[in-house]
Amino acid sequence: MTEKRTLVLWDVDQTLVDYSGTGHRWYSQALVSVVGLELAHVPAFPGRTERSITVELLEAHGVEWTEEHVERMFAELIAIATAARPELPSLGRALPGAPQVLAALAERPEVVQSLVTGNLVELADCKLAAFDLLPHVDLEIGGYGSVSTDRHELVAAAKRAAETKYGTTFDPRSIIVIGDTPHDVAAAHHHGAVGVAVATGRHSVEELVACGADVVLTDLSDTDAVIASLLRTALPDDQLPFGP
Repeated sequence: MTEKRTLVLWDVDQTLVDYSGTGHRWYSQALVSVVGLELAHVPAFPGRTERSITVELLEAHGVEWTEEHVERMFAELIAIATAARPELPSLGRALPGAPQVLAALAERPEVVQSLVTGNLVELADCKLAAFDLLPHVDLEIGGYGSVSTDRHELVAAAKRAAETKYGTTFDPRSIIVIGDTPHDVAAAHHHGAVGVAVATGRHSVEELVACGADVVLTDLSDTDAVIASLLRTALPDDQLPFGP
């Protein structure tokens, strides 16, 4: 079996899929169910983790929260997302090129793909399954929003899990973190990994260049160009998919 040498870690929302407005609705429902309060404060969602959002939400509504509150919010979010599975294809969309890029990377035996996402793993599962994107990513080795309020800790968790499962050590520059916010880039650079930004969220190409992303993509629609850009950052010239 070919040794896994490159670890590609995807963000979910506004990078692979777009479910705009869904987070607001789900958190609103969860807050009512868990603490009996109507949503009066809407946190910023992009680039944040579920733990960070949940803690801010509880504090903003005057709740002297405990870990039990956080876990109950997580459980409620999972229940809401699971119940919504049948309608998710109509609530969102796969972003242009995302299915094709995931499939193309999955064909490269030296590459393993997973997620570094603020989502809980169960929410990521629901969102990606709606567009048949799950076969291309290994959910077992991802870094998820339950881990920490700090996104860089999600990258560390994914790296540890991938190295344990695949019995190898991923050099930091062979780890590619892809997302749509400066938070994704900062999390990658915290570990010396490659930070790739895609301007499919709320941040412009100019903003993503300014935050120091190693590669900035307008979107994922040109499969060959995206694959070449991604792997050029992690592979020697003689292993590049389309030559140096």
